[in-house]
Amino acid sequence: MRWAGLLGLALWCLAGAAEPPALTLAEDYERGPDVADYWVSEKLDGVRGYWTGERLITRGGHPVHPPDWFVADFPDVPLDGELWLGRGRFAETSGIVRTEEPVDAEWRGMRFMVFDLPAHDGRFTERLAALESRMNELDIDWLQPVKQFRVADHAELQRRLEAVVDRGGEGLMLRRADSRHESGRSDDLLKVKMHRDAEARVIRHLPGDGKYADMMGSLLVETPDGRRFRLGTGFTDEQRADPPPVGSWVTYRFNGFTTNGLPRFARFLRVRPGYTPP
Repeated sequence: MRWAGLLGLALWCLAGAAEPPALTLAEDYERGPDVADYWVSEKLDGVRGYWTGERLITRGGHPVHPPDWFVADFPDVPLDGELWLGRGRFAETSGIVRTEEPVDAEWRGMRFMVFDLPAHDGRFTERLAALESRMNELDIDWLQPVKQFRVADHAELQRRLEAVVDRGGEGLMLRRADSRHESGRSDDLLKVKMHRDAEARVIRHLPGDGKYADMMGSLLVETPDGRRFRLGTGFTDEQRADPPPVGSWVTYRFNGFTTNGLPRFARFLRVRPGYTPP
């Protein structure tokens, strides 16, 4: 992927954005909550999508332009889900979702994996039953409910997590069974991963030395709450030669925090197109 192409992304982010949908956002899982109180699903590595009942938008409110046939038989109620091509295909998915003139063949492999009915006033278990019933009635191959299951305890959750990661997945999501749909961050929705990840904005390209002379050595990045640090590992040589542009958002992976509150062992994971900081 060439980061120069993100100029088009910047223009896309500025144009045509509507009010972002009122989504439930996940907190990081820390051992403590009784996992038996939650439904569990795989964390899909795609692009968060929201069907308003009339059109498809991203979590930031930016319009998505699928072929007409893709949404022709979608229901007239809001759906919260993930546009997904499969494990390990985030960059490809993101590129397709940002394209204003849809390529029919690219969308043939896309699925909208739905995990909630935001307008339903029931608790999550009730919303899940209604969602699965509606998806079965519609019988659309590319509109599917995300598979949900229950676990008994933390040990079983960890076994499930390891199995998903071994198959190339990102992690798991927990949704409290008796929770109402509410916007904002809440421990009613938790993400469970082997490593933690977060987003930061590129502030400056810092030069490399040695084998990386005349290339980017690291990025100076800033978190949404204003903390700055260097991100210097996780890049390919091609990415160092053509780094993410200043102003773009990137996702980094890390292992907890230092005593100064900075991410420990932070390493670059990917560019995060269309990201809107909370």
